[in-house]
Amino acid sequence: MSAPTRQEASAGPRVSPRARDAKRFIVGIAAIAALGGALFGYDTGVISGALPFMEDHFGLTSLGEGVITSALLIGAAFGSLIGGRMSDALGRRNSLLWAGAVFIGGALAVALSPGVPVMTAARFVLGLAVGSASVITPLYLSEIAPPHIRGRLVSFNSLMIVSGQLLAYLINAVLARWEAWRWMLGLAALPAVALFAGLFFLPDTPRWYISKGRRDEAARVLGRTLPAEDVPAELARIDQARKVEAGARCGAWQQLRTPWVRRLLLIGIGLAAVQQITGVNAVVYFAPKILASTGLGTGAAITATIAVGAVSVLATAIGMSLIDRVGRRPLLLTGLAGMTVALALLGASFRLPHSAAVSALVLGLMVLYMAFMQATLNTGVWLLLAEMFPLTVRGLAMGAAVFVMWVVNFAVALVFPVLLDAIGAGATFWFFGAMCVLSLVFCKRYAPETKGLALEDLEHELRKAAGADADADADTGASAVAGVAAAHPTD
Repeated sequence: MSAPTRQEASAGPRVSPRARDAKRFIVGIAAIAALGGALFGYDTGVISGALPFMEDHFGLTSLGEGVITSALLIGAAFGSLIGGRMSDALGRRNSLLWAGAVFIGGALAVALSPGVPVMTAARFVLGLAVGSASVITPLYLSEIAPPHIRGRLVSFNSLMIVSGQLLAYLINAVLARWEAWRWMLGLAALPAVALFAGLFFLPDTPRWYISKGRRDEAARVLGRTLPAEDVPAELARIDQARKVEAGARCGAWQQLRTPWVRRLLLIGIGLAAVQQITGVNAVVYFAPKILASTGLGTGAAITATIAVGAVSVLATAIGMSLIDRVGRRPLLLTGLAGMTVALALLGASFRLPHSAAVSALVLGLMVLYMAFMQATLNTGVWLLLAEMFPLTVRGLAMGAAVFVMWVVNFAVALVFPVLLDAIGAGATFWFFGAMCVLSLVFCKRYAPETKGLALEDLEHELRKAAGADADADADTGASAVAGVAAAHPTD
């Protein structure tokens, strides 16, 4: 046998044309669908730079700042409920098309608003699109991705969210010199047009097609993401899950009354609340205001906020690379511990006299906090919410959990500027640190592990864990759901 040539030896294993086509298809889906995440990030992040100029233009008080900021968030809360139900009825893709259209109209309406009432109403409407996209995008990606890359693909949506926020911070810094806050807000219409146009080229998910009895279309989509020999088995797995659910003979609302489904919903709602009560969006929305309280000027504070966005993108990319290897629970617990330390130090730093060094210290601790948050909690919670609910109620249950997430987000955004004025930044950040400790206890006890399992297999494991729960003491049984983590430590 002759030795391989140098060219042959360095070529490595060949990738089949089918595998290359599947990879291109998945990358294309991720790039287009995750524009919804980028719009989510841009529309939530851009207010941080626009708000100081809107404050002067409209004569806003601290409460007025909170109202305008939070109007989008209460709209997003209702949008998440609409998005969950709509995605079950119309499909994941068609629902994203609706959200894209509202993104375009909402962004233009916000930018052209003549006064506070119109601005508040326009941001509420824009929030409907933000909330819908926050539910539908991870749902779409989780259902169309092969199991071995599902974590990374769904987490790509989280990367796009923080990338959208970074883009907002960069545009804010450029336009701040002209105080062009209307342009800051209106530029969100451009990626919204790209999302709307791109969605016409995407299919819906196999699981939604099967839920509507469209098996041939489901097979065609699976054939573009899996080897041909794996398609029949995947169809059978999804079909079997559907038959089990159909045998229950009850609708989605009735399914939520099933004890094991209700327990998962409560855990999902708890995880959604954890993501917000730990303070992340206080930093996202009000970073320039926080930095200005240490003595920085408005322009310098807006520019310094770019560091928060840049580290958020880098940290999310790191979290994406770890989540399918390390698992969801370890990332959540590690992140919450790191966030607690960062917030404790951040609160203490506001007790120091104002100076350039203190401003740099506050910025550094905010960056450290965001690094822990984005690499772990933000990535992990969005992925768990997209994975942990059974197919029959997935859209509804995820919509309910994300509704709670946006309601808590709304409360934080409304109250934070008032708290800053009332008790000071130090005590406010210590409060968020205490919430991190409580959240760590909750996640350690209840957060499930979903790494490495197909969605239908995961549903079986969670159902089994909750079934064992029902036979145990009701006060301690919920911890069995978290036991899935121990049952599959290396999946």
